[in-house]
Amino acid sequence: MSELQGAEAVVLVGGKGTRLRPLTLSAPKPMLPTAGVPFLTHLLSRIREVGITHVVLGTSYKAEVFEEHFGDGSSLGLELEYVVEEVPLDTAGAIRNVAHLLREPDVMVFNGDILSGVDLRAVLDTHRVNEADVTLHLVKVEDPRRFGCVPTDADGRVTAFLEKTENPPTDQINAGCYVFKRSVIEAIPAGRPVSVERETFPGLLESGARLQGHVDTSYWLDLGTPAAFVQGSADLVRGVAPSAALPAAPGDAIVLADAKVDDGARLTGGSTVGLGCTVASGAVVDGSVLFDGAVVGEGAVVERSVVGANALVQAGAVVRDAVIGDGAVIGARCELIGGARVWPGVVLPEAGVRFSTDA
Repeated sequence: MSELQGAEAVVLVGGKGTRLRPLTLSAPKPMLPTAGVPFLTHLLSRIREVGITHVVLGTSYKAEVFEEHFGDGSSLGLELEYVVEEVPLDTAGAIRNVAHLLREPDVMVFNGDILSGVDLRAVLDTHRVNEADVTLHLVKVEDPRRFGCVPTDADGRVTAFLEKTENPPTDQINAGCYVFKRSVIEAIPAGRPVSVERETFPGLLESGARLQGHVDTSYWLDLGTPAAFVQGSADLVRGVAPSAALPAAPGDAIVLADAKVDDGARLTGGSTVGLGCTVASGAVVDGSVLFDGAVVGEGAVVERSVVGANALVQAGAVVRDAVIGDGAVIGARCELIGGARVWPGVVLPEAGVRFSTDA
């Protein structure tokens, strides 16, 4: 695969992932198993696919986990380096914190929890054709009220950064992928928290710098909540979201090595069955993620949920739109629905939690 000249990448993976607890108690969000591999693997494989080989990871929470898994990056065809953020520096501060390892004129920066189908080469081309100081990937969304909006003019130049508002003037939002001139990164104040959206970008606009928008309608999802995490994994499994790192062909489900799935079980909706899992007869796993070693008992139903490593969902239990922590036990005929979260190691007795009376 040819190298992309003059460009490298930074991936920001320092967040604590508090909205995804209890899953992130044991692993940082970008390392959670997603369609069979750590989520970050999908992003790194797409970066490598376009020919970028030098990637710097800005880490903080459970920083050692990244290097333990990816090492020097050679298994992915990358040269990976790591910088640990000792105190939280916000987005621009985290980018500035890795500047001493950068060496190319153009730097692609990624938030490590965004699943996107954007054409990365096209983003870089937009940056270079317009000789921009910073280029932002902007994605059009149906309901932009939940996001800050980024309007652009007829030439695609960014004109403002607007906070969340009830009446957004545009449906374009910041998609968490940028191209910076390295000189712009080096000009960010060092050693203190700096926000790209509240300080760096508005300051650049004021100074007359060229901020360019690369606008598209490609697949885009922030994996920050359990529901989004489950959806992202299912979309990867089904081939709706692109990845060069799927461990099997896209389809209704991916089943990893040494998993035992009974012929009478049903796997649908882009589910992932992790290493050494067991899914018993009559069980239904729909649009869900089973981490390694999870067990789903006879006739149990797991829909749009995450079942943690070595957790047990016993016979006839229903787990719907829920998160089950590592090693937890959901007793037979329990019902967990609508955003329930069970912490690691918790044991729920038979029929101990229900939402209906037909016990």
